Amino acid sequence: MKDLFKNIKHDLPASIVVFFVAVPLCLGIALASGAPLFSGIIAGIVGGIVVGPASGSPLGVSGPAAGLAVIVLTSIASLGGSWEAFLTAVVLAGIIQLIMGYAKAGFIAYFFPSSVIKGMLTGIGLLIILKQIPHALGWDKDFEGDVSFFQADGENTFSGIINAFQFFTSGAVLIAGISLAILILWETVLTKKHKIFGMINGPLVVVIVGILMNYLYQNGILNFTLAADQVVSIPVPENLAGFLSEFRSPDFSILSNLEVYKVAIVLAIVASLETLLCVEATDKLDPYKRITPTNRELKAQGLGNVVSGLIGGLPITQVIVRSSANISFGGKTKMSAILHGFFLLISAVTIADVLNMIPLASLATILLLVGYKLAKPSLFKEMYKLGWEQFIPFTATVVAILTTDLLRGIIVGLLVGIFYTLRHSYRNSHHMKKIVTTEDGRQTYELVLAEEVSFFNKANVIEALNIIPENSKVIIDCSKSKSIAYDVVELIKNYESNAKTKNITVEKINFIEPA
Repeated sequence: MKDLFKNIKHDLPASIVVFFVAVPLCLGIALASGAPLFSGIIAGIVGGIVVGPASGSPLGVSGPAAGLAVIVLTSIASLGGSWEAFLTAVVLAGIIQLIMGYAKAGFIAYFFPSSVIKGMLTGIGLLIILKQIPHALGWDKDFEGDVSFFQADGENTFSGIINAFQFFTSGAVLIAGISLAILILWETVLTKKHKIFGMINGPLVVVIVGILMNYLYQNGILNFTLAADQVVSIPVPENLAGFLSEFRSPDFSILSNLEVYKVAIVLAIVASLETLLCVEATDKLDPYKRITPTNRELKAQGLGNVVSGLIGGLPITQVIVRSSANISFGGKTKMSAILHGFFLLISAVTIADVLNMIPLASLATILLLVGYKLAKPSLFKEMYKLGWEQFIPFTATVVAILTTDLLRGIIVGLLVGIFYTLRHSYRNSHHMKKIVTTEDGRQTYELVLAEEVSFFNKANVIEALNIIPENSKVIIDCSKSKSIAYDVVELIKNYESNAKTKNITVEKINFIEPA
């Protein structure tokens, strides 16, 4: 416990930033999911207070994920529109994740190439920037935290930005401009001038300034206004009883319906994949390069989803936007994630009306800075220097995330990465040693097979053998090979038989005969 508080001077300010980022995201994702608004707050609380201590991730932050919004929306409909029935599916999904964790299924995370993970981070960074521009300008008809390029209202990310410039709100633009100036000044100048600016969190100052300016707007001191959809909107309970009434319980009578199990399986698989990818990405961002135990993370997420489902919350995953905000603003240990959960709980009970004074433009500027740190131009240059095998999967992931959504983007990047892996394997199945001419004028070729020769190398080996001219000798050296696919073994045997028609002598070294 002592170790948790060891870095409190770093974790506390980071947790405040994550808290401010989490509030609108939790509410927006609940809205997009067709769920009760407060279910997003519940999921954020559980993600911090329950998943935080159980997780082995030092910097990962869990909560409701935008990537699950469409699945939640369609799942509620498939269960007859019953929110309580859906909560049962969330509990079952958590149990499945716990089983996956104990079955050590976390190894799946290690099969995603580094280029795809970096592409995911960069794509999310660019997406954050693109999605927050409308909020900074004071116009956005879509929910906070949307990660889809094409939207249900027929708009897309770029048309949304164009509309935002056409219908901007001066009051929001003024707040965003001042907030961005504060953040840049704080990070590049003030923190270097005096250590007190390092102790006070820049984003916290931005939020306070935003609340103050909104107050001045409301009281006519400044001649600007903000509409209801341009500020945070959290349910305000009148008393403790009103707060507790927001919690719901699952309807376990639906356990006799097979549909609830289908929904639970889909939720468990998608939530686990999102979590494992975010774990991998968060570990790459960690300045100390700590490695999160993935099996423990699946158990923690499973526990979180069981609890969230039991008390009326959305399904939970580890989420990269909040995790990267945590890292960007100085978080050192899991205490920052835990504290953000407590802040969500306390604020929902006590200061919901104050939170509802925070302009979305203020939060947008904080996220713009997070997005920039994830998608720095220097990263594109770095990936390009690593060669096409790294740069193309990286770029494909970025483009696919921007034009589809997070999961589809990752799948596209993974497929491109697999293509390059197979191509690399195809090109490195063997090498041909120099030609030696013997006294009788015959040419000798030595074909040395690689350590691993798979079915995908078959065409390459055929091509190499076909260039050997008539009246020659070929030595097929398998001494370095540990594994040769049956198809390649069969190919060599057939070639040996046909070689006699061309007067080609075949000599095999340590050849693996087919069973």
